[in-house]
Amino acid sequence: MKKTAIVSCYFIHNYGSMLQAYATQKVLDKLNVENETVNVTGFLKDLRRSQYLYILKSGITSDIFRTRLGKAKNLLEKRFLSNEYTKSIKYRDLKFDEFKQKYIRLSEEYSSIDSLSKKCEEKYEAVLIGSDQLWLPANIAANYYTLNFVPESVNSIAYATSFGVSSLPRDTAEMVRKFMPRIKHVSVREQSGQALIEQITGRKVPVVCDPTLLLTGDEWLEVQEQSSVEREPYIFCYFIGKTTVHREFVKRLRMETKLKVVALTHVDHYVKCDEGYADVTPYNVGPMDFVRLIKNATHICTDSFHCSVFSILYSKNFYVFRRYTQLTKQSTNSRLDTLFDLLNIKGRILNGDEDVNVCLCMYIDYEKVHGLLDALREYSYSYLKKALWNNSNLM
Repeated sequence: MKKTAIVSCYFIHNYGSMLQAYATQKVLDKLNVENETVNVTGFLKDLRRSQYLYILKSGITSDIFRTRLGKAKNLLEKRFLSNEYTKSIKYRDLKFDEFKQKYIRLSEEYSSIDSLSKKCEEKYEAVLIGSDQLWLPANIAANYYTLNFVPESVNSIAYATSFGVSSLPRDTAEMVRKFMPRIKHVSVREQSGQALIEQITGRKVPVVCDPTLLLTGDEWLEVQEQSSVEREPYIFCYFIGKTTVHREFVKRLRMETKLKVVALTHVDHYVKCDEGYADVTPYNVGPMDFVRLIKNATHICTDSFHCSVFSILYSKNFYVFRRYTQLTKQSTNSRLDTLFDLLNIKGRILNGDEDVNVCLCMYIDYEKVHGLLDALREYSYSYLKKALWNNSNLM
C-alpha cells in the first residue's frame, strides 16, 4: 500500500521543529493514513549548501538563518568557552537525537532529491509538506520544500506551511509564482502568507493551525514520559533571541512572585545575557521534557512561537516578547500575530520594560480561547482530510 510522505525539518535541533514534525506524523496516524517522514540524510549537505549560497548572494538574513549563521560562528567560539558548556550542549543534542530516533518514522535514505523524485510515484500516494518556516527565501531557493520533485500523478499538499516573513524578494516571488500552482492543496499558517500567495499567484488559500495545535494538551500528555524536570512552582523561560531587557523583566517577575526561574539557555548559540538570570538551567531537556516544563510552570516568559502554543494548550499565564523589531524586513513576528488574532488573545506581547505588577493582573479567558481553538482545530482537520482524500474542490 502506498504511503503519504511527510516533508519536514525533523533534523533541526530545535524544540518547535521537532515537535511539529512529530505532530504532523501523529495526526496522520490518527486519520489512519500510513505515513513516513522523508529521510534527507543523503542530500542534507547539498540542501544546506544551496541555502547558504542563496544567503551569501542575496545578503538576506532572516531570523532562522541568523540563528544558523550564529551556530557556525559558535563553532569557532567553542574553543574559548568552558568544557562544561560544550559538554552541556552535546548533552542537549543527544536528547534531540534520542527523540528523533524514538518518535520520528523515517523513510529509506535517498542520495539526492532526484532519486527521491524517481521513487515518488512508486512509493507514495501523496507528499505533504508540513508546517514551520519551510518557505523562507533560502529554503525556496534550495528547491526541496517547493515540492517540485513530486510528479504530477502524486497528490501534493502544503499543510500550514509558512514563509516566515511578510514580504519576499522579487526573485523569490517569481519562484513562488512558478512552483505554487503545481501543489494541488495549499494552506498556510499565517495571514501574511495567505496574502503573499494571493498577491503573487491570485490563488486564495486557507489559514489553518500549526500541527502542534491539532493535538490537545491531553494528547500531548500521552507521549510524555517520567521526567526529572522541576516539580516545585517556578517561572519557565525560553528565549531564542539575545535581548537583555527580556531577561531583566524575568528578574523583576522573580522578585515579585518569589518563584525560582528555570530557563533553557544558549538555545541556538552562546548568548551572553543568558548567564546569571536564572536559578536552574537544565540541559537534559528533550522535546517532550520541554512540553512538560511548560505544563508544570506557574508563569512562562518566551520569544518562541511554539512555547506560546503549548502555553495556550495548557492554559498558562505567559508573557511573549518579540525576538526582532517589527521594522526588521525579514522578521518572523507574523506567526505570533496570526496565532493571537485567531484566538483573540490580547496584550500578551511585551517590550520588557512593563510594570510587572500590571502584567500579573492581566487575564486570559481560556474558556473563550479554547472554544476558538476547538473551532480552528476542527476546520483544520476538515481541510487536511479533504486534501488527503484529494478533493478537487479544494484550492
